Amino acid sequence: MDNKYDYFNGSNKSYMLIIIVLIMIIMYYNITIGIAGITLYLILFFYSVNKNKAKKDEWKKFIEDFSSKLDNATRNTLLKLPFPMLIVGENNNILWYNQNFSTVVQGRDILEKNVNEVIKDLNIRQILDGKKNSLKHVKIEDHYYDIYTNIVENGDNNGLKDKIVLVYLYDVTEMYFVLNSINENKEVVMLIEVDNLDEVIKTTDEDKRPILIAEIEKNINSYAQSIQAMSKKYSSSKYILSVQDKYIRKEMDKKFDILDTIREVNIGNKLTVTLSMGVGRGGNTPLENESYAISAKELALGRGGDQAIVKTGDKLDFYGGKTKEIEKRTKVRARVIAHALLGLVNESNKVLIMGHKNPDIDCLGAAVGLYSTVKSLNKECYIILDGINNSIKLMMDRLKLENEYEHAFIDSFKAVDIMNDESLLVLVDVHSKSYVDNIKVVDKNKKLVIIDHHRKATNYIEGAILSYIEPYASSTCELVTEMIQYMLDKPKLKVIEAEALLAGICVDTKSFYFKTGVRTFEAASFLRKLGADTIDVKKMFSDDFKTHLNRYEIIKSAKIINGIAIAKCPLNIEDTVLAAQAADELLNITGIQASFVFVKIGDEIFISGRSLGDINVQVLLEYLGGGGHMTMAGAKLKSVSIDEAVEKLENAIDKYLREGED
Repeated sequence: MDNKYDYFNGSNKSYMLIIIVLIMIIMYYNITIGIAGITLYLILFFYSVNKNKAKKDEWKKFIEDFSSKLDNATRNTLLKLPFPMLIVGENNNILWYNQNFSTVVQGRDILEKNVNEVIKDLNIRQILDGKKNSLKHVKIEDHYYDIYTNIVENGDNNGLKDKIVLVYLYDVTEMYFVLNSINENKEVVMLIEVDNLDEVIKTTDEDKRPILIAEIEKNINSYAQSIQAMSKKYSSSKYILSVQDKYIRKEMDKKFDILDTIREVNIGNKLTVTLSMGVGRGGNTPLENESYAISAKELALGRGGDQAIVKTGDKLDFYGGKTKEIEKRTKVRARVIAHALLGLVNESNKVLIMGHKNPDIDCLGAAVGLYSTVKSLNKECYIILDGINNSIKLMMDRLKLENEYEHAFIDSFKAVDIMNDESLLVLVDVHSKSYVDNIKVVDKNKKLVIIDHHRKATNYIEGAILSYIEPYASSTCELVTEMIQYMLDKPKLKVIEAEALLAGICVDTKSFYFKTGVRTFEAASFLRKLGADTIDVKKMFSDDFKTHLNRYEIIKSAKIINGIAIAKCPLNIEDTVLAAQAADELLNITGIQASFVFVKIGDEIFISGRSLGDINVQVLLEYLGGGGHMTMAGAKLKSVSIDEAVEKLENAIDKYLREGED
């Protein structure tokens, strides 16, 4: 039987003797105060004894009621358990605990206290609902415990049976530190690639190039030594490191500051040096960690480089990725991809082209450009389109006047019906599972090609035979325009098709203001030679008077915080295109560096983000599950109000600005 309610135990006797001695000393100097002290002490003494007696009686009654429902063997086992145990009521209150548990809490009286004051992670409601019955490595005071629970029905209260929870603790402190030490010393695989080494070298004077290469290598080797890593250079711009997990954890806390260090290398180079890093950890073998690292580095490269991605099993952590993508001037990859796609088209009996949900003119233009090319190869081809929105309506009206496009468009249901093992599916302007027009079409098809210009998302579609994701490109139409020139000896496009491609480039560059490189103008020049009329393209973007008024209604609602404008579409406006246009328009106002416009459609909130470059809207909206580019991004939230969505964005902005200051 526990004696924790015995007032006259060793600890309390010591306190009593000390108090008596103190009162005697006081009486020696002042008998009046001494007598008053003795009186007060006796009152408190008898009050404490009565209170403890009441607690003891209450505890005994609970034990008697509880024990009456148990047989002798079970009762004796319960009371004499060699490990800590406590009993918790439905209201989270501690009803009883044994002497071993009293040792765990260092003798503190916790009877009737909330169990979460002692064990923060213990959720009694989840246990009673059968959702959880154990916890691993819970810290209490200076020890770690595995916790196991059991539910017991206690009595009958007006026809309703109360339930109590028996909580058992098993001390695993020693095992925890051993496992932690093992995990800290596990080998992690890190892959490092200099993103743009060839381009950087070309912009550097010839006599300084060896010094630049040596400086880059010196920084990477110094970094490897600082984290006690084994480092091996296996190509001119690629390194592999083997490092202990404890050092990677520190690097994650420091946000991989090697990214900043390498960016500061300046030996006369006109372009900034950047790294892409993939870290694989948490695998059962070094081989598994290597596969994680490869996947992480490919994702980092697909998102534009200048970042580190840590892959721990299925979990991904992102660091960096805040600089503008560098345009690749060479078209070698475009030619290789074009020839590979040509081979796949020739091997297939039909080609299906599909874009993203709520398609824009870049998506449609890329689809039309590929459709024309595939038809020139005398292959059966279709464009999958489940609906027409305002952003593509004018182009669709013009395409319907062309005989060749009379049967070009089909919905996803028909696409599923006509698919077979020999059909080829090409996704344009999308690579994310959540944004593709119909994921069922992707799941059914066995041969998949992806052509996109967005930064690679975490939920990218896997299993593509050919993946051409280039975030440096202004648009998917730019990529397709380049590929067409390599797929056909003498490419010929109708004027409407060339204008569809040019319109896609114009929309995504905001009429050649954003993400515009040399290759963007070369693509536009090629389309102009084929007859694309810039005036006709301009007419596609003209709006009626009501649309202009609605756009300015959105702009009028904007509030500006630290150079960031946040606007909400009125409830009567349900148009993502209009929201995007308003976000673009807000950037024309002096002092605004970035803009975000919210529009509610059904139970979904769509966010359009735009920036002049100083603020990375892609990183910002990734916090909300979205993505895109540094200057243009979007996100979608479900089952939240616009005000809640705005609050989430404001929290993301605070986090982004704090990280920028670190």
